[in-house]
Amino acid sequence: MQEDLVVQYEKLYRYCYFRVRDADLAEDLTQEAFLRYYRQDESKRQAGGTAYLYGIARNLCTDAFRRRPALPLDDQLPAPDSLADTDRTLALRQAIAGLPADQQEILLLRYANDLPVGRVAAIVGLSRFAVGRKLRVALKRLRETLREEDFA
Repeated sequence: MQEDLVVQYEKLYRYCYFRVRDADLAEDLTQEAFLRYYRQDESKRQAGGTAYLYGIARNLCTDAFRRRPALPLDDQLPAPDSLADTDRTLALRQAIAGLPADQQEILLLRYANDLPVGRVAAIVGLSRFAVGRKLRVALKRLRETLREEDFA
């Protein structure tokens, strides 16, 4: 891989954490993804590159999610915070949390992990056109949710 291994590890960890929302589990899944990636023969790694590594991580995260026991809902759920909160980061996180999971994943890969659209497409199994369309829709929704006055 072209990127420094530490940087790539941090990006993959961030991706796993986004998927499972558990720091320890994300660390374990990231390590397992790298182990499985490097156990493959060189030609398979060369052909798949970063998309192959993220595919392994994606499958591991999905498997981990399926193995989790269902948690009972509490009778009293906390009220969601208002988007009018002055903390910009909180407002942005809430806006992103309101997007469908597939759009959140594509935004994370494209902007937080700084992957090109082609790699994102290979990771999520969509065409570049479909990824571009999902990105445009997600960004439009974020713009609508986070109006200019929220960030003035």
